[in-house]
Amino acid sequence: MFLLGLAAWIVALVMLLLGEWWWAAASAASALGADVVGRAWSRRSPVALPFFLWWFLLLPRGPHSPRNLRSVLQPRSGERILEIGPGVGVHAQAIAAALRPDGVLDVIDVQQAMLDRLTRRARRLGLTNIVATQGDARTLPYPAGTFHAAYLVGVLGEVPDPVAALRELHRVLRPDGRLIIGELFLDPDFVSLPALRAKGADAGLAFVRQAGPRLAYWAVFRPAGG
Repeated sequence: MFLLGLAAWIVALVMLLLGEWWWAAASAASALGADVVGRAWSRRSPVALPFFLWWFLLLPRGPHSPRNLRSVLQPRSGERILEIGPGVGVHAQAIAAALRPDGVLDVIDVQQAMLDRLTRRARRLGLTNIVATQGDARTLPYPAGTFHAAYLVGVLGEVPDPVAALRELHRVLRPDGRLIIGELFLDPDFVSLPALRAKGADAGLAFVRQAGPRLAYWAVFRPAGG
């Protein structure tokens, strides 16, 4: 459904540039319909972005750029940080670089193919402080209190049980740790800020602040009582 919507938007743009207003409007309407159906489908059957669409992760992120994430996360050398659903490592590269020389970035993804591509890209950049693990966000393979911080960018809505994932994040964070979650409205799996705050509360996470606009926000959480 995502590919259908993307194709419809491309056709709409081409038709607009050619001056074919009726076809542009029809294509735009088809794209909007595909978006509505895609969002409904994603809510019923959450699933990770298929590996064959890995190139989509390289597109500009706007408010969710690696630089903006780094500004909100504030990684420091010597910390151990976790990224869930890193894809091919667009954000991981920036955070791993910020953690040098003594920090470590753990990344976990359900798709080994994504991790393999991430590892190759990191190796070419000389980033040796990324530890990649295949696994599920609902059952993280780390001891309690392992991480100074964790983050997810456009990933939580892809997890079949997001509250379970947030509980696991609560478990593996240090009591004074921080969790950053980025969500973009254009993503079919978008989680609104009110819904995210409710899920976070269910998982024992205290909402600290919002950065960015509501349709492209970063949400900062800490373990309740931390």
